Amino acid sequence: MSGHSKWHNIRLRKGKQDALKGKLFTKIAREIIVAAKEGGGNPDSNLALRLAIQKAREASMPQENIKRAIQRGTGEIEGANYEEVTYEGYGSAGVAVLVSCLTDNRNRTVAELRNTFSKNGGNLGESGCVAWMFDKRGLVQIPKDKADEETVMMATLDAGAEDIRTDDDTIEVLCQPEDLPKVREAITAAGIEYTSAEVTMLPKNTVRIEDSKEASRILKLMDALEDNDDVQNAYANFDIPDEILQEVAG
Repeated sequence: MSGHSKWHNIRLRKGKQDALKGKLFTKIAREIIVAAKEGGGNPDSNLALRLAIQKAREASMPQENIKRAIQRGTGEIEGANYEEVTYEGYGSAGVAVLVSCLTDNRNRTVAELRNTFSKNGGNLGESGCVAWMFDKRGLVQIPKDKADEETVMMATLDAGAEDIRTDDDTIEVLCQPEDLPKVREAITAAGIEYTSAEVTMLPKNTVRIEDSKEASRILKLMDALEDNDDVQNAYANFDIPDEILQEVAG
């Protein structure tokens, strides 16, 4: 998982750049709108909304933007009608790709995604073709220079952490999605800084990519997918060695 985790960290840095352009705010606003529409505007009783608001705050999204997105979701003010749709497909080398979208036009979204897959050596598949390869989990990532594994374990086990993994520079805390707020709060209460806390889709197994051209093609597909305004998240089960990842992601 180390190669995949490092790619996730690269995406986090890109996310901060996207925030400067407003793209990240747009995607988070859609997430808040849909969460409020489906579960109501009270984050205390709506886990999805609570997680979306936390994501907005961590991205320094203005409070007024958050409030307006909630009001659009609850129907207090007018706005586009977004729905959540998941698309599945394969990238180069048989890498499984899961794409989570929030869209107001399914026909537009599926046409754009099919074109993106095709241009980058992949293909859009049928519903269910790769979803079974992923587990929905809560994930918190902590830089290793901010805490040690034992300290993180002691802080999070009682809050619902199920597994703790480490690689060269990151400690990953895994939990059930509904336990993510408690785990994050426990980490914060222990004075530990984290880089991300989110509900994600983790691959059950990975496809190792050791050819730089193949790796470049896969990463270009992931970039193109995540640059689509309708795409909230794109997940894949590739594992690219660090040296190749650094070569092609630079």
